[in-house]
Amino acid sequence: MRFYPTQGSQAVIDRALSIRSGKAELLNVHIDVEPTGFSRGFYSIDIRYFYRITAEAFVGAARPVEICGLAIFDKRVILFGGEGSAKIFSSEAKFDDVDEQNVRRSNLPIAVVETVDPIVLNMKLLDPSDCCNPCCPPANCCDYPSNECYPGPGDRDLFDIPPCICSCFGSDLSFGNDRKRVYVTLGQFSIIRLERDTQLLIPVYDYCMPTKECAGTGGSTEDDPCEIFRQVKFPVDEFFPPSSVSGGENSHGSDCCRC
Repeated sequence: MRFYPTQGSQAVIDRALSIRSGKAELLNVHIDVEPTGFSRGFYSIDIRYFYRITAEAFVGAARPVEICGLAIFDKRVILFGGEGSAKIFSSEAKFDDVDEQNVRRSNLPIAVVETVDPIVLNMKLLDPSDCCNPCCPPANCCDYPSNECYPGPGDRDLFDIPPCICSCFGSDLSFGNDRKRVYVTLGQFSIIRLERDTQLLIPVYDYCMPTKECAGTGGSTEDDPCEIFRQVKFPVDEFFPPSSVSGGENSHGSDCCRC
């Protein structure tokens, strides 16, 4: 993926000799669900991951300088979600209005994405002017827009970055006029599923009221504490290593003393 650094980080990258991988943080995930036209009951889920990447750039013999930027990854999956055309109305109040009902919605499935922070697998420092870079794929890299070694989100996709994502970096991001670029490879684990409201028949019972009073710590009890202690099983495993022989017998076959 293309790494879009902050403007201050881009100035460091232009003078950097090498890059050392850092860490990645998943900022947000945007999900869009649309029914497919070729198969009924299936839905296309378009997912866009927004990452904040931090790494270290080496400039000459000085200490490495931390750089920070944005990476974007798009994924599309097709899942079965069933069919439904009912219209749903609810009397639940909306949070942003004054005692108004929720807007009408359909019973289409809801896409849910469960993810964890990704693992940074690799980072590369490339010069866009060097088209014949050894890291390029076997195909002609000049076929990519702007002679990029790796295809990534187009310029038109950069305008879709929400302001809340840009505000996570503290300064403006750099999307062009760069001498050197950084590409990052991430390993992302995620679970993508479709959810739908449905009716289930579940057995229910009446309210359960306690029938026995529980004595507090300051109250008295009729049970003899010594008698209660005699009923406690002796914790043999706490004093000796656990035996592989089951049934409460030791390795010699004799009864275990619990006095």
